[in-house]
Amino acid sequence: ASAAIKRYVGLGNALNATALDAIGTRYVCLLNATELKAIEPSSLKLVSLNPSACSQQTKDLLYEKAKEAFSAQHVFPAYYELILPYLEGAPGKDLKALSQANVNMNMSTFVSLRRDALMSLTPSEVRGLLGMNLPDLAKWQYRSPVREWIQVQKQSQLDQLHIGLTGGTQEGYINLITPKFPVLSSAPLGAMAMALHLLPALLLTFLMMSILS
Repeated sequence: ASAAIKRYVGLGNALNATALDAIGTRYVCLLNATELKAIEPSSLKLVSLNPSACSQQTKDLLYEKAKEAFSAQHVFPAYYELILPYLEGAPGKDLKALSQANVNMNMSTFVSLRRDALMSLTPSEVRGLLGMNLPDLAKWQYRSPVREWIQVQKQSQLDQLHIGLTGGTQEGYINLITPKFPVLSSAPLGAMAMALHLLPALLLTFLMMSILS
């Protein structure tokens, strides 16, 4: 399949709706970066692709194509439904914008978002994204990636969600990291080593003086 796609593109054929329909979700992950960038954004309006099994780079590139394809659709939730299959490639700034649109994202979509994008969201933005599905966040609070997200949030802001999330940072909390074994400075160590080195000679001198006296 990969060889056939490369041959098709190599002959100068466009990755239009007909080609993408033939490739389908089964083989879309075989497209390399150059081929993905050659996709005509308008063709995504006519096909149904699901890149969830693809690499993050593929998800990112397809999201940008889909965003361009559906940018004229400003009505929610219509735009959200169109862009939904590609959201695993959405950057944080786009998710923050979606949080203002009352999209009621479900948890299966939320936990599959780009890790860096998810971690950039504030508790209020997560509330905006999940909407009526916000209580389901509590069911994931001990599982990744929600657990990691909770740990970098202020507990006071998590409390404002009123769903019982715990594990955030406390106000005024300072994380002090101290070495397990204190390291002595080089100066005392050097002086001690010199003293140990001279000790036999000093003892010998003391012994000789005692004998001679």
